[in-house]
Amino acid sequence: MVISPFDKYKETQAQTANSAKLLLMLYDGAIRFVKLGIEGMEQEDYEKTNNNLVKAQAIINELIASLNFDYQIANDLLKIYDYMLYQLIQANVKKNTHFAKEVYDYLVEMKEAWTEASKRVSI
Repeated sequence: MVISPFDKYKETQAQTANSAKLLLMLYDGAIRFVKLGIEGMEQEDYEKTNNNLVKAQAIINELIASLNFDYQIANDLLKIYDYMLYQLIQANVKKNTHFAKEVYDYLVEMKEAWTEASKRVSI
């Protein structure tokens, strides 16, 4: 398999990123895949819908796996992530953008919060 220079760059970027940057990259990916899933539903391209919503679910599962339960907020984030997974499954099964758009909005809002938090920590 031939690896493009762009793919090699993305791989190197992920391997050398700090934890805050990795977290934001996960959110970016989840946001992108949910958006593509919504587009798939709007275009009635259900293969595109399924493929992208499943990718978003995989990223949310990675976010869950990264939680540090030494901190109380991890339990709250787990509930939010579980809810997002449930909504993405509903969106995919029912082919209803309402569920996916709700998750999209939450992901954007949470990414903004993490972006702000990472700025405050690095100051």
